[in-house]
Amino acid sequence: MIFQNFLSNLTTWVFVHGIKVGAILIGAFVVCRMVKVFISKYLRASLERGLKFKEVKIEVEEKRLKTLQDVSYSIFKTVIWLIAVVTILPEVGVNIGPFLASIGVVGLALGLGARSLIQDYLSGIFILLEDQYRVGEEIEIAGRKGKVKDFNLRRTVIEDAEGTLHYIPNSQIRTASNFSRK
Repeated sequence: MIFQNFLSNLTTWVFVHGIKVGAILIGAFVVCRMVKVFISKYLRASLERGLKFKEVKIEVEEKRLKTLQDVSYSIFKTVIWLIAVVTILPEVGVNIGPFLASIGVVGLALGLGARSLIQDYLSGIFILLEDQYRVGEEIEIAGRKGKVKDFNLRRTVIEDAEGTLHYIPNSQIRTASNFSRK
């Protein structure tokens, strides 16, 4: 008798909620794939339009394109799956009101605590999008002049004339002078 009630309840849950959960998961997966294709095509078209007016090395632009695609896709994928999880929680019996309030408080605390890190990444994204400088170019940033040895979304590494490496967080860059593009 107990086993039959359990099977009956399980069957009811699977047909009522399980199908919704499955549809949400499949929908999130499909939307992620569509967003990835859209981002790739959009950024590639933008790159090809930009190359018509510039004389640049294709391999450098491909690296820039790959970085932009990865960053954009990562942001969209995180948002899509977060929405999917928040949509699934009520289906499994979780009240999302307190959950959303908790996420808001935690997000605020993280945002205040990691403010400089977030600023580094946002500045790095804008440096990349605006194509301010690239690896190998001679620049001056944050009072340091030298050749760009490495660049990522968080920091820029330049080597000065004496061979000293300077690691500069992107959020500290207020002015960038590029001497390689005249």
